[in-house]
Amino acid sequence: PGVQVLEVGSADWSSLLSQAGELSPHREVAPTDTFMLIFTSGTSGEPKAVQVAHMMVPFSGVALVQRFEVTAADVCYLSMPLFHSNALMAGWAVALASGAAMAPATFSASGLLPDLRRYGATYMNYVGKPLAYVLATPEQADDHDNPLRVAFGNEAADRDIAEFSRRFGCTVWDGFGSTEGAVIITRDDDCPAGSVGRGFPGVAIYDPETLQECATAVFDGTGALANPDEAIGEIVNTTGSGLFGGYYNDPHATNDRLKHGMYWSGDLGYRDADGWIYLAGRTGDWLRVDGENLTTAPIERVLLRLQPVSRVAVYAVPDELVGDQVMAAIVLRDGAALTPEKFGAFLAEQGDLSPKARPRYVWITDDLPVTATNKILKRELTGQGVNVAGGTVWRREGNGTEYHPWAPESTAAAAL
Repeated sequence: PGVQVLEVGSADWSSLLSQAGELSPHREVAPTDTFMLIFTSGTSGEPKAVQVAHMMVPFSGVALVQRFEVTAADVCYLSMPLFHSNALMAGWAVALASGAAMAPATFSASGLLPDLRRYGATYMNYVGKPLAYVLATPEQADDHDNPLRVAFGNEAADRDIAEFSRRFGCTVWDGFGSTEGAVIITRDDDCPAGSVGRGFPGVAIYDPETLQECATAVFDGTGALANPDEAIGEIVNTTGSGLFGGYYNDPHATNDRLKHGMYWSGDLGYRDADGWIYLAGRTGDWLRVDGENLTTAPIERVLLRLQPVSRVAVYAVPDELVGDQVMAAIVLRDGAALTPEKFGAFLAEQGDLSPKARPRYVWITDDLPVTATNKILKRELTGQGVNVAGGTVWRREGNGTEYHPWAPESTAAAAL
């Protein structure tokens, strides 16, 4: 009550405008002026306010409209929070640029399919792990009976991309890009398993110590990375800041990203001889286990091969003597079961997983701490270490391969 809705382009609207007289803008807005502030996810540090320029919205929206052939006849399903760049650039901007209808909703794993059918949604965006949440629900025989044509987002596992595509009869495209807009990586049809795609011009992998480009990744006969110390580095934009306009009122954080004439993303990765890029985690995800340097993302990709696993996070916990040990927090699919024996047997079969990368501790839990954008908060997991609340913990002793139920108070590790 008391709210008047005016349809732009109607006779009433035209009449009102004709009575307004001559109007002059308070200020002309330039394409590079700040449109809005979007905070980074804060998965590994404090969130920072990114200044997003006006030009970013049409730049992103038009590119995706052209790529996925979205038209005014489509319906865009938007259930990701609008305070995140994915919802703005991959959801709202797509509807804006195409003239498609937009169906705003609250994300629900069990409610997604009914929503798609209710609204006739043909396009959806996602960020974080929503595909995994949906796939954890029981499959129904008619799941493919829905109007969805394309799902576009980032941070989905290869397994979830393939399974969601099959189960719901759509095409899932997963890309990689920072909120800052300085690093963009896209997949092609022939993107190899485990890779997030090829980078836009200027995207490279650099060693932050030597300031030199890292060596090309070499893989052994099992598919494991054979030269991690030389190949893994930080993903950078060698041409500069790209579309990054800086963090609002935070010159120190901005300068930390822009060093030596390049943009440093804080993401670790490696690149093969064909230019395909593989993520290795964040810069804080390095582990030192028995003198060997490891990163978390390759271990997580291996663990997600295990069918009962829905979501997983790998992180470092202190070793009893020196360095780190690997800990994995695992959420199982709805109704799934996993035993220590089956988990140990599965790891023994993974030829591309170094024995030192096998988790020392495994925490089977009902849920993982996440941001409002469904990204796992590893800093909370690292902070609690092995002293978890709830769930079940397994431990692997020494160089053994068997896992057994374990409680922190049962060993000297409780002091960690």
